[in-house]
Amino acid sequence: MNFGEYIDPSYLIKTFSYVGLFGIVFAETGLLIGFFLPGDTLLLTAGIFAARGDVTLFGVILSCFLGAVIGNSVGYYIGHRFGPAVFSRQDSRIFKPEYVEKTRGYFERYGALTLIISRFVPIVRTFVPTMAGAGRMDFRLFTLYNVIGALIWCTTVPAAGYYLGRLFPPEVLDKYILAIILGVIVVSGLSVAVELLRRRVKAS
Repeated sequence: MNFGEYIDPSYLIKTFSYVGLFGIVFAETGLLIGFFLPGDTLLLTAGIFAARGDVTLFGVILSCFLGAVIGNSVGYYIGHRFGPAVFSRQDSRIFKPEYVEKTRGYFERYGALTLIISRFVPIVRTFVPTMAGAGRMDFRLFTLYNVIGALIWCTTVPAAGYYLGRLFPPEVLDKYILAIILGVIVVSGLSVAVELLRRRVKAS
């Protein structure tokens, strides 16, 4: 067993089911080191497995929702407890300046809505709750948008996977699931690339 298996969506769902789903979503949003974890691809794959009957769609959505809400709340606490010091190390391999600046840019542009929008933006969703806590965002407002964002994300992405699972026969999905997952990664990362390019052009 190697590390690659632990970030392989299919392996995680087959082996750890709802617990694995909860754990990955929680780690990605609450432990600050989870930006490399397969959030979107895991949810999409879980939806496909739900269509096959390996898990239930309700169980997938509930596991994701709980992991997302609790994870964000932990991230908020870390930011609130330790404040700006969390992001102050310029040489940090985790809190890279470009990650922090990108997250700050979302807050400046969208305000509290960032908690909803960032659910669909890899890397950013990892740092948003911590930055909200560090910025002393009202916890009640944070919780409201946290719950709404988690509900939307944890419903739409697995539902898309469920639809794909119903639309195509298992043998087709088995053959092309890797391509589908790679496609999701590319689409998810596209917004990050576009935003970074936009900010560089603006800075120059």
